[in-house]
Amino acid sequence: MEDKTAVRQIIITLAISLLAVSGQTEIKKPNILYIIVDDQSPFDFKFYNPNSQLNAPVIEKLAAEGMVIDGAYHMGSWVGGVCTASRHMIMSGRTVWHIPDRKFRKPPANPNALNPNLVPADLVKNTLAAVFNRAGYDTMRTCKRGNSYDGANKQFNVVHDSTKRGGTAKTGSAWHAERVLNYLNEREMKKDVDPFLIYFGFSHPHDVRDGTPELLKKYGAVNHRDKNSLPPANTKHPNLPINYLPKHPFPDGHPGLRDEVKVPGVWERRDERTIRNEIGRQFACSEYIDQQIGRVLDKLKAMGELNNTYIVYTSDHGMAIGRHGLQGKQNLYEHTWRVPFIVKGPGIVPGSRAQGNVYLLDTLATLCSLAKINPPITNEGISLEPVLKGHKETIRDTLYGVYSGGTKPGMRSVRKGEWKLIKYDVMKGTVRRTQLFNLNKNPYELLSEHKGDNSHQINLANNPKFTNKLKEMEVLLFKEMKRLDDPYRLWDQPK
Repeated sequence: MEDKTAVRQIIITLAISLLAVSGQTEIKKPNILYIIVDDQSPFDFKFYNPNSQLNAPVIEKLAAEGMVIDGAYHMGSWVGGVCTASRHMIMSGRTVWHIPDRKFRKPPANPNALNPNLVPADLVKNTLAAVFNRAGYDTMRTCKRGNSYDGANKQFNVVHDSTKRGGTAKTGSAWHAERVLNYLNEREMKKDVDPFLIYFGFSHPHDVRDGTPELLKKYGAVNHRDKNSLPPANTKHPNLPINYLPKHPFPDGHPGLRDEVKVPGVWERRDERTIRNEIGRQFACSEYIDQQIGRVLDKLKAMGELNNTYIVYTSDHGMAIGRHGLQGKQNLYEHTWRVPFIVKGPGIVPGSRAQGNVYLLDTLATLCSLAKINPPITNEGISLEPVLKGHKETIRDTLYGVYSGGTKPGMRSVRKGEWKLIKYDVMKGTVRRTQLFNLNKNPYELLSEHKGDNSHQINLANNPKFTNKLKEMEVLLFKEMKRLDDPYRLWDQPK
């Protein structure tokens, strides 16, 4: 009996000890590396557009090892500098009409910006870095300076912001990578084991697209400076996009906009040689970014942190560069409204894809969910985690887009399933247009001017066969505008 009692006591003691140890052992929180570039269309990449000639092996490997989101959007902007609204949404997790403007703009471009019922006065306390700081994360940021949410940016523990758009290591994208590498080296030296959130932002491929000499040569491009001549023709130039036009069919509402008429190397030209050269410059800058991301990922692997890190790759918005005869980012075609979006990390099936229907404003909710952090009460986004873990295909069925940075009320878009509506009410009411696209049959939103191969590769708004679908999408757009507190109304909508 005594032997049995002794054995039983030993077992109980061991069990208690094991419980004590397990109670002291916490599962390590995941790190987060959020990579965001400036001005990049998803169609620049082969995993969205097989015809693309951009070489980006590191980003392509991320796509192969993680999940590619086919339906990722930036929602829109109320100012010509689309970066501003986009980055405010990323930092705050709030919709486009519920975010502040930059402090210097008086009155603000967003008419709702000073309404405390729509834009909380203490919002900055509930932005991305502030939330993660409170959860015990070390937070670090490097990105371009300006066009962003200054108050939210200052919440990061470490900040190295500077606009770097040159073609050398000191003046280009390598500068941002060096800031991240230095930060990781310091963590390693200090034996810092706290989880980290790194906001790894680039100033490229936004113009001026001064790529490195070797990469410019690879794509046959030059940093063209002479407004009175064309860049030299080169057989290495990337091909024109499938939806290239020498001119947009109608004024889209922002005459004299810098992005459309003042970008060095392009200006107002939309000829084939100029556009192909500019795409070459874009690709040279993008490939250099790819190389810098590779350096950081190699460092994380060497530190043993890569497998416990969620990596997000995206852009603040898309870009035209010749598509539909446009140059900038002030439009709602898919090449500009959509953004590339990749997520790699624990629990995400390699090589997976999903529609997602995610906005960039869902960043805060998604990262909080992945890190097991409660999102702030001010958050309006939806976590993408159920999609990332394979439980759902989308997180919403309807997508709303706005550009109101030029003549008011501007452009509006709504997408549901394969159908997409764009409406233009610009130039003081002199331009009022409606476009209806079936994106399954016309993914590049070809117009009659493109002379597509079938009857669906045009704007279907005036086709009597689609009258009911047009009405349905019009109703849906108005519903979304009201729901999201859009302060404007289009010419054919109720006031």
